[in-house]
Amino acid sequence: MWAYNETFYQIYPIGFCGAPTENDGNTVPRIRKIMDWSKYLGDLGIGSIILNPIFESDSHGYDTRDFRKIDCRLGTNEDFSDVCKSLHDNGVNIILDGVFNHVGRGFWAFQDVQEKKWDSPYKDWFCINFDGNSNYNDGFWYEGWEGHFELVKLNLCNPQVVDYLLETVRFWIDTFDIDGLRLDVAYSLDHGFMKRLRSFCEEIKPGFALIGEVLFGDYNIIVNDDMLHSCTNYECYKGIFSSFNCMNMFEIAHSLNRQYGPDQWAIYKGKHLMTFVDNHDVARLASILTDKNHIPLAYGLLLGMPGIPCLYYGSEWGQEGEKRPDNDFDLRPCFDAPQPNDLTDFIKKLISIRKSSDALCNGTYRNVVLTNKQLIFERRTDNERMLVAINAEADDYTAYNDELRGNVKELVTNDELVLEGDLLMPGYSVQYLQF
Repeated sequence: MWAYNETFYQIYPIGFCGAPTENDGNTVPRIRKIMDWSKYLGDLGIGSIILNPIFESDSHGYDTRDFRKIDCRLGTNEDFSDVCKSLHDNGVNIILDGVFNHVGRGFWAFQDVQEKKWDSPYKDWFCINFDGNSNYNDGFWYEGWEGHFELVKLNLCNPQVVDYLLETVRFWIDTFDIDGLRLDVAYSLDHGFMKRLRSFCEEIKPGFALIGEVLFGDYNIIVNDDMLHSCTNYECYKGIFSSFNCMNMFEIAHSLNRQYGPDQWAIYKGKHLMTFVDNHDVARLASILTDKNHIPLAYGLLLGMPGIPCLYYGSEWGQEGEKRPDNDFDLRPCFDAPQPNDLTDFIKKLISIRKSSDALCNGTYRNVVLTNKQLIFERRTDNERMLVAINAEADDYTAYNDELRGNVKELVTNDELVLEGDLLMPGYSVQYLQF
């Protein structure tokens, strides 16, 4: 699977493109702004972009009106086709947000039910009870997503709904040549639907990537040979920032060992979960870390640990953003242009190292040295051994271990080292040691 060897980049287009937060009905080709970033993303080393909802919706994109029409606030289907061509020309694949659990109240089939009630041919597309009433006085009750009744739950056990969604995916592939999907709230999706989606996509476009949004639970349930290739690793997301804020590297080391370690009971061996330090739903890394010196170290950990790393737009230059109680606007800003800096250059270097390293992309995981403030772990395949060393304190630290022996190349600085059972770890440092 191509995705396992790439670094992803996530954009929330409605915010990124400066579109109104509510659908105003005006068609403006704001989505073409992504074309201006295509070369930047290619130069950064990004292998694929993840675009949060871009289809016609009531407001934030997850309340879809029409799955086959680009949101008018972002432009037209033709505009987005040009965007996809520009991204592909710069070596960047395209992953779209597949919002298949629910739609908005403006969705055309739901509006037909509102008008015709029992006589609508689409009444079984949703979970409806005509003996009740909704908060909106529709004259019937319907199931919403987790109590949010502006999000109308689709009935994924209805073959007509499934066929419609699969043909929609075919339309996206044929029209935009997309390379995969991020499945919104994958933990809520019917398993039978995900199995059909996997086989359907593989048949029409081999290598089509399916990545699910999952917050908790056993990821093996949906990440397997029959359903999804990957899902979001929220356990390690929390472990990364918490380990630095608490100066307790045991937390992330425990999570990684639990998931990928050498013991038989490690639960995700051989899997490639999507790793991240922030996204459109959580506070940005630069806002949540108490010591800003830890920002590059967190990316050093992210690009060195198992999984598919995903950057959130703007965070690669240290953009801040707090999650608010009533909205996520601060997390989803509009930028006129990229603002690369030293942090961006550092991340670009790490992306390049990872992409050329079989051990970092596909290797096993094993803790080698672990203290509250330092972590050294091994990534290994049959043809490569790599150690990732993180020093989270300001002072230099010398690690002692018999495994720290041999001629190595430190890939971040390109220094040649001869280790004799010890390793000098400068303060606030990341080292990638190739044996």
